[in-house]
Formats: sequence, C-alpha cells, structure tokens
Amino acid sequence: MQPAPDFDPKAAARKLLREGRSGALGTLMAGSGGPYCSLVNVATLADGSPLLLISRLAVHTKNILADARVSLMLDERKEGDPLQGARVMLTGTAELTTDPEARRRYLDRQPEAEMFAGFADFGFYKMVVTGAHLVAGFGRIVDIAPHDLLLDLSDAQPLVEAEAGVNEHMNADHAAACRLYATKLLGAPDGEWRCVGCDPEGLELQNGRQALRLVFPQQVNSPGVLRQVLKQLAEKARAA
Repeated sequence: MQPAPDFDPKAAARKLLREGRSGALGTLMAGSGGPYCSLVNVATLADGSPLLLISRLAVHTKNILADARVSLMLDERKEGDPLQGARVMLTGTAELTTDPEARRRYLDRQPEAEMFAGFADFGFYKMVVTGAHLVAGFGRIVDIAPHDLLLDLSDAQPLVEAEAGVNEHMNADHAAACRLYATKLLGAPDGEWRCVGCDPEGLELQNGRQALRLVFPQQVNSPGVLRQVLKQLAEKARAA
C-alpha cells in the first residue's frame, strides 16, 4: 500500500522511535528457533538506534546470545483502540555495547533503571536496524530503509558531544521553557517536563513515563545554532 501524498513516513517513524519508552521485543528461542516475545523498556542512541538494558538471566537475552536476530515493535500508546494508533516494527540484530554514552542516554530516559544498571548480569544492547515497517493508518503503511530511519551524524558531532551538557543546562536554567515547549507547542498537560535529549532534528521532552518529540524548524548541527533555535521556539511558545 502506498502512503498518502501528504504523509511523511520517515518523520512519523522517527517520532515513534524517539518517544517510545517500552516495546515488544521478538527473539528466537535458543535451541528450537521458535518465536519468543517479551516486554522491554527502550531508549535511543544519538542516531535513533534502539537501546536496551537487559539481563543475561532473562530468556530474551539468552536467545540473543545464541542468535542475535531480533524484532522490536513500538507504538504511540494512544488512548482508545490501540489498533487506531501508529506503530513501527523494526528488524535487525542486537549487540552488546560498553559505550558510556549508551548508559547515560538510557538512564536519562529510564531513570528508575539506575538501581540495577550496574548489576553484573545486566548489559546495554544496541539494536542494529536492518529494516522497518510503519503502520500509521489507512494509506499510511510503508516499509522504511535504515538510512531513511536513522540520522546521519557525520556533520553533527559538535552537537552530539554537547548533548549531556545541553540537557543539564536546560533542566537547571530553563525548566520553564521545557514546560512551555510541551504545553504550548505540543499540547501536553502541565507537569514536570524536562529535557532528556537533543539531536539535529529535535528535542526530547519527558514527564514521568510520557515522552514527546519537539521537531526543530531546521537542521541543527552545533550548540550555537541550537541556542538560537531554542530561543526562537521559547518565544513562539510564550506567544501561544
């Protein structure tokens, strides 16, 4: 089925990736190769690749260690019939990562995991995406290639390296702006909204378990440009 002409499937899938905080993980049973599905919490790396924190004692991790092929489904957790909401199913492989940025990014989005993230049996796994299938309503069903789903960060290293500091600065000095972004620009209810991530295409805002994606009006590849864009968005939110 071809997507409707006014629909941007890449943007819709990227939004689901960045806003997803839990999903269904599919693995292959060690030994039999049969299907196995489990509920997992998720985060994303800077380019949008899904990130998991899982224990070697769990069946799904044992499956991954025997056969790294996985699938992951994320949905928008819309009120009402869940089949009326958008969802994206990713295929690929899962690989263990010791990158400290993986730990930081995951715990920024899943702070309750801090208590067991250091346990010896737990590890962070990056999903290497090989394909994606988006279902977002009638006329909005499309396959998406990895290069159309994930971000090319080759020109954005200054922003990637500054992200942790950006989050800290926004939450310490501009918490009111984060709340305005969420409530005035994204229509969210008031709450303790905080910044948990930024990338060249947008800002991630989170309140408890709810996450929202604020898309930038232009590509942002450096902290200097980010400051200008965030200032413009804050002014727009105050005027709303």
